[in-house]
Amino acid sequence: MDILKQDNMQASFAEDYQKTTFPAEGTQLFYKTYLNTPDAPWVTLIHGVGGSSIIWYKQIREFSRHFNVLVVDLRGHGRSRDLFAAYMGRDYTFEDISMDVLKVLDHLKIEKSHFIGVSLGTILIRVISEIDPNRVQSMTLAGAITRLNIRSRFLVWVAKVFKPVIPFMWLYRLFARILMPSKRHKESRYLFIKEAQKIYRREINRWFKLLKNVNPLLQYHVEQNPQIPTLYLMGDEDHLFLRPVQQLVQNNKMASLIKIHNSGHVCNVDQPAQFNRHAINFIKQEHK
Repeated sequence: MDILKQDNMQASFAEDYQKTTFPAEGTQLFYKTYLNTPDAPWVTLIHGVGGSSIIWYKQIREFSRHFNVLVVDLRGHGRSRDLFAAYMGRDYTFEDISMDVLKVLDHLKIEKSHFIGVSLGTILIRVISEIDPNRVQSMTLAGAITRLNIRSRFLVWVAKVFKPVIPFMWLYRLFARILMPSKRHKESRYLFIKEAQKIYRREINRWFKLLKNVNPLLQYHVEQNPQIPTLYLMGDEDHLFLRPVQQLVQNNKMASLIKIHNSGHVCNVDQPAQFNRHAINFIKQEHK
């Protein structure tokens, strides 16, 4: 897709989102709902670190034809960027951020939802499934992070060592290029860099601190093996995270893997038609 056309689509989505999102009572998150019918199942979309709800601009229209859809901006991201006074002076945990999302569901009186996440958002969904498993009807995990290998751990180390002396966006552009190196990943790479530029540096620092303990948490997730239907949607060019997912699904009867062709880490942007078809079919199948 031409970058100008992509910008126009994002701008249209962002303008609508800016006008109609609201902070949920009792939490610092902005959210927006797209309602289908009162009886339609709920689907909650969770973006990753450095992103915002705009990452779902290629999903909203199609998903809202079948489901009630909830999107949230995680703390420090998107429209929730300036609503972090309650978090000043302390670090985050994955449980804190996951509870933010659950408070939005409480505010909207959503008893159950199917969850879809991308990248680091997939970890949050796994944490939500452990905090309140009855709330999670299914999990669709795109670009899922299930283990940090040597290369990804090295990237985290580089960020830790050099972030005090190198501008954050230089590092972020480097990481985006490593995660999404192909010409086919140009849209998703451009989008993630564009959205990350809107985030305060101190917010990103808090999120990076979460990564130092992420491998023990991911190993715990694997050992727990939750009894919740799970679909992994992974780009066949996701060279950092695809292999660990392939190994994981072999030992989990509740999980399945579909590889999105000609796609990298952010497969919902790279190949939205494939992503939407597989995710919608999976949710409909699990909601019978």
